[in-house]
Amino acid sequence: MNSPTQERVSVAGEQKNWYAVHTYSGYEERVKNNLELRIKSMDSTGDILEVVIPTEDEIEVKNGQRRTVTKKILPGYILVQMKMNDQGWSIVRNTPGVTGFVSGGNKPIPLQEEEVSQIMKQMEAEAPRVKVGFRQGQSIRVIDGPFIDFIGTVDEIDAEKGKVKVLLSLFGRETPVKLDFLQVEKL
Repeated sequence: MNSPTQERVSVAGEQKNWYAVHTYSGYEERVKNNLELRIKSMDSTGDILEVVIPTEDEIEVKNGQRRTVTKKILPGYILVQMKMNDQGWSIVRNTPGVTGFVSGGNKPIPLQEEEVSQIMKQMEAEAPRVKVGFRQGQSIRVIDGPFIDFIGTVDEIDAEKGKVKVLLSLFGRETPVKLDFLQVEKL
């Protein structure tokens, strides 16, 4: 298998391009496994080079706990690097769970190199993204720290730092307070 950043490989004059393949939602992993088995059993490693489910890690704050979850970048799609010929097309198209190629009419359209490299770069990001469970103007309750049990309104969100600026009613007026995502919960 070649690295995912190698977008186009020329073999005997034929190019191997990346294609987006539509699957049943939630079946991406199963389709990837089935497709890889079919490639081996039909001896088509020369036609189909790589199968990728675009994912990224995301930090989710739930019930006061941070946990890292893997999130699909393109739910319902897998990326396949292949030589577009009858054999390769048939193997992919007839894999259980595949609904078709992303195409223009009847002809599958290869992804552009920039699109593929952007998706791969997003997958290789070192720091996981923080999933923000709040939105501006939303009411929240402080569940930790000196302002515990205060009710406030979200004013600003800093997803990079995992902080939220909340307007709390202190001494009869709204006061902005910066808190960690773990210190607040939605009402």
